Amino acid sequence: MWKQQRWRRFASLAVHHHIISGYHVFLLPSKAHKTTNTFTTHSPRHDDDDDNERQLLVVLLLLELIDLTAIYISHHTSHTDSLPTPASPPSPTPPLHTSTMSVVRRQTRLRKEYLYRKSLEGKEKSAYERKRLIRTALQEGKPIPTELRGEEASLRHEVGLEDEATATPRSHVDDEYGLAGTRDPKICVTTSRDPSSRLKQFMKEVKLIFPNAQAVNRGNTKVPELVEACRTHDFTDIVVVQETRGQPDGLLVCHLPLGPTAYFTLSNVVMRHDIEDRATVSEAHPHLVFEGFTSSLGQRVADILKYTFPAPKAESKRVVTFANEDDRILFRHHTFEKAPGVKGIVSLKEVGPRFDLTLFQVKLGTLEQADAETEYVFRPYMNTAKKRRML
Repeated sequence: MWKQQRWRRFASLAVHHHIISGYHVFLLPSKAHKTTNTFTTHSPRHDDDDDNERQLLVVLLLLELIDLTAIYISHHTSHTDSLPTPASPPSPTPPLHTSTMSVVRRQTRLRKEYLYRKSLEGKEKSAYERKRLIRTALQEGKPIPTELRGEEASLRHEVGLEDEATATPRSHVDDEYGLAGTRDPKICVTTSRDPSSRLKQFMKEVKLIFPNAQAVNRGNTKVPELVEACRTHDFTDIVVVQETRGQPDGLLVCHLPLGPTAYFTLSNVVMRHDIEDRATVSEAHPHLVFEGFTSSLGQRVADILKYTFPAPKAESKRVVTFANEDDRILFRHHTFEKAPGVKGIVSLKEVGPRFDLTLFQVKLGTLEQADAETEYVFRPYMNTAKKRRML
């Protein structure tokens, strides 16, 4: 009997340990078997003891089987959880929209045609000079120049077929601003990346200068993406203001879709809130005043600035002035009122902002074309000639 009581107490301890330790492998059968063997050598075996031992062994085997099953399940689950999930196959790149592809093809075709016509300008100019000499000789009754006698007949035939529209050769300027006047310009005004609060305020004031202009927050947009977005949304020009340490010091004017792009340095910037007794900004189309642009480069710069404004109406009381003084372009913005009862007297009131522009570079291309041909660039040695004036 004492052996049966010992086995029951041993089994209860085993079950208690199994419950406390959770899913823990507790190999009791071998220990119980060894213990049983040690006891059987000193005392006789009885049938009741054998039955009790068998029942205890069955219970212990069942407990160990449950432990092994639980460990296998937990291990398998953790292993499958740790496996990397198979990557989903990459989604195919969506094809470009038909309208987007047609816009890209159209811009490429226009650019190629523009470059081809520009490459023919030298030949057309030399042909124009030869025909001009033939025309002058025929009008004045002078003999034909010796170098032109071989092609006199063909040149006379071409001169006879010309009219006012074809007598003068076309230039790339005609292609760049060929649509000017057919519709009002649409201006995109933006800043460089990470603008300061002062530059943002200056951008808003520059936006008020141009009618039909939209101020666009630059963010992290790259220059090619900006130009392409402006082309897609039918903008005619891009105006970019730049700064150094919070002070606006640069302005770019890029004409779309073919160029040109003019780079200016800003100086003496006075913003609207710094002007005392300033007038309210009018949304009317302003009258334009260009003073002192006498050279061919000056006319070129005047055209770049002029075509950013629409045609004014006669009743408009808003004036924008670009005055050239020693190659510095002074920008002023006013509204005027006629004195009542007195003819010829007009009172001006400044609207602001005001600043000075200095031309730095003109490129025959848009803003994102780094390899575009340079039409004009300012060089340091140009300052040595005190009387030299480029504009």
